[in-house]
Amino acid sequence: MSDTDSYIYDEASGEWIAAGDATAAATDDAVVVRDSVGNVLADGDQVTLIKDLTVKGAGQTLKRGTLIKSIRLTGDAQEIDCRYEGIKGLVLRAEFVRKR
Repeated sequence: MSDTDSYIYDEASGEWIAAGDATAAATDDAVVVRDSVGNVLADGDQVTLIKDLTVKGAGQTLKRGTLIKSIRLTGDAQEIDCRYEGIKGLVLRAEFVRKR
């Protein structure tokens, strides 16, 4: 059996696709995270808050204009993971930040 005869079943679409096309489809499925104005975010970017946000469980409010350094993407198109002084496990929605 040659490489041109091998097929892979794609569960998302429910179709059999050629093995060469499967690798291209896998790279197209990458989640693109955009900030409030449409800029594409990436791991390590710095963002600024565009709205005052009350942090549940921390009893703290992050003010508009607060700089968040070194964000990480979570795989969800609307959530980013970040660190801030005194708050562990802070996850922000991308709609409330702007890329710096």
